[in-house]
Amino acid sequence: MKLNFKKTGSGEPLIILHGLFGSADNWFSIAKELEKDYTLYLVDQRNHGDSPQSEDWNYDIMVEDLKELMEDEGLDKAFLMGHSMGGKTVMNFALKYPDMVKKLIVADIAPRYYPVHHQSILEGLISVDLAQIKSRKEADDQLSKHIPEAGIRQFLLKSLGRDKEGGFIWKINLKVINEKIEEVGKALDQDNSFDNPTLFMGGADSKYIQEKDKEDIEKYFPNHHLIYIKNAGHWLHAEQPKAVVDTVRAFLER
Repeated sequence: MKLNFKKTGSGEPLIILHGLFGSADNWFSIAKELEKDYTLYLVDQRNHGDSPQSEDWNYDIMVEDLKELMEDEGLDKAFLMGHSMGGKTVMNFALKYPDMVKKLIVADIAPRYYPVHHQSILEGLISVDLAQIKSRKEADDQLSKHIPEAGIRQFLLKSLGRDKEGGFIWKINLKVINEKIEEVGKALDQDNSFDNPTLFMGGADSKYIQEKDKEDIEKYFPNHHLIYIKNAGHWLHAEQPKAVVDTVRAFLER
């Protein structure tokens, strides 16, 4: 699949993948800082953003999407960074195609299985009557019945777009994501390891990377460094962008 992406900056290539319900736009503020030193590829994964939608959706396929993008761009090797679902994609990619990854950055996700925990978000998104709403405010009001956190609603509403007739649409493939949500939480299941430098970057206030995860991280990524960003939860790049930029730059330059 030919993924949509935004390319900016100059220098060695750094490819960034967003998480579930997100898009390339989530990383614009980070890119504005890193583009001074790197060629940034901000990618919409399939069924998200402006990339094509498909009934096929799992990490094996998303890994091949990323490989196709790199080959199309003539990239033999690149730095890879992924957040949450994107982190799982780049971990799987690094294990399957280690020679194509110079260094790996995984933001607030571990290699293990995660049970489904997005029910309220999915219920909220499905509840929005796209045929009837006249404004983003109305969509927000409908979402608020399921999702009380204003910040999460604003994040989700970034995926609310317009069709050719001017009506509202979800740019995420809500039907497929809802049907196959179990795919997002699947654990890494490979026999090999990735031996190049790897940074696991967790939010100090998040529970996504726990003490129990260190054994799996060591198994798959023996040359890793684990740090936690202070005063940040799961969306650490939105909550502490400067700390994330400084951490990423220090790791890539080391």
